[in-house]
This record gives sequence, structure tokens and C-alpha cells, in this order.
Amino acid sequence: MNYYELTVHLSDFENWNDIIVAYLADLDFESFQEESPTVKAYIQESFYDGAALQDLFTSIQREQHVIDQFEVSLIPQQNWNAEWESQFEPVFIGEDIRVVAPFHQLPEFKGIEIIIEPKMSFGTGHHQTTHLMCASMFDMDFQGKKVLDMGSGTGVLAILAERLGANDICAIDIEAWSAENCAENATRNGCKAITSLHGGLETIPATSFDVILANINKNVLKAQLSTYAERMSTGAHLLLSGFFVSDTDELKELASHLSLQFEAQHELEGWAVLIFKK
Repeated sequence: MNYYELTVHLSDFENWNDIIVAYLADLDFESFQEESPTVKAYIQESFYDGAALQDLFTSIQREQHVIDQFEVSLIPQQNWNAEWESQFEPVFIGEDIRVVAPFHQLPEFKGIEIIIEPKMSFGTGHHQTTHLMCASMFDMDFQGKKVLDMGSGTGVLAILAERLGANDICAIDIEAWSAENCAENATRNGCKAITSLHGGLETIPATSFDVILANINKNVLKAQLSTYAERMSTGAHLLLSGFFVSDTDELKELASHLSLQFEAQHELEGWAVLIFKK
């Protein structure tokens, strides 16, 4: 799978970088690098819509001339893997979790260490939403729980769930290479309870879950929320992330109509995680 890299040069980075990222997230861009005066955004080739991007930027420029220029370039799969590796620094989530790559040489760690070879998949712990999900999970009881991880990416959340005591984990991703990467990383971490599947909602087993994890994007979450609610057992928890703090009220409102009780919200650099209970 190839990716497009979008580089946007801003004349007013301080006031517009978060706004640009929010707009691009709605166009299915899935990861971002922000370093004044530019924002870089990445999207799978199959999701890229050049006309929609041009319409967005034209609309922004009518409001305020803040985009000096932008470039779009195609990153072949091989180069994308190299890009990941060149930027994959160890990630520490509090004092209890660290996410590392196989090539890292680090001192012994007393907490939970997860070894991830990303291979283009989303979920290394670098992104704020993965960080939020991991931190929220660490404070929950997973002992003996049955877990569904939707949009599993590298499998980092599924692996953490097993490390926290879950004994039956179904990890699903719509991209075949992500499902493969998740399975590889599960094996790499000695996991025995994770089943990695390729597909969408139709792939979810006809059973109920104690915990559902979904770190995707707002539009996908909105479309799938009712299915999550149906597959949750009474007392089950749902963790949602992949969206901005400004989107939380909309998701809370949708969840309230599905017998999902809001329990907590955590934030990091403008991104959020929401926790619900059925």
C-alpha cells in the first residue's frame, strides 16, 4: 500500500496548525507531523481525494490567506517503511508502558514493554490518540476479559490488552497488511490470546465483548457506534479515540441514544479519548 505525503506551508502556524489538522482528519488523513511553519499529513493512496483537498484549501483561503503553498508526493510502500523506521523512537507512556522497535537497544524496563515493527500500520504509541488509549487501558481491569480491537493497526492495543490480563482478543483491521502486521507483532510479543482478522464490521464474531477498543476516525466511529453497542455485554466498556476534543460532544450525544453511559474523557494536545459503559 502506497501513501501520499501532503506538506502544507502556513503563514500563521500558531493559530492555524490545529485547524488544518482537524480539516485534514475529516478527509481521512491519518497521521501528522507539525513543525513550524509546516504541517505534514499522510493518507493511504486509495483514500486520497485531490479534488476534495483542493476545495478545502480554496475555502480556507477565501476565509484567510494562511496557506503559502502545499505539495503532495507519493511515497511507495518500501520508502514508507523506511520513513517509519527512521522516525521510530521509543515511546514511554507514563512510567509503566514503553513501546519500542526490535532494533532499539535499551536498558531493562520493569514495566510493560511492547515491541512493535510498524510496517506502515498505524499505532506505535507516537500519536496522541494511541498514547491516550494505552494510558486509559492501564487504569482499567482487563483480567479475564473478552476484547474487541477495531482498527487494530500494528496491534499495540491488542497486545497491551493481553499484557493486562485479557484472555480472548479479536483484532480487526480493514487493511490486509495491517491485519498481517498485527499478527506478526502479537507473535513477536509472545501473545497467545490474539486473533487478527482482515475486514470490517462483517468480520466481528457473533458474540458479546467485555471491552471494545476503537481508535479510528470520527466519521468511521459514528458509522460503527451502533454495532459496537450491540456487541457489548451489560457492564462492558467502550474506549473511543482518533478525534479532536471539539468532536467529543457529538460522539457523546450519539452514544447517549445507544444506552451507553459516559464515564470519562481524557485529552492530550487537542486529541481526546472517551470511555463509555453499557
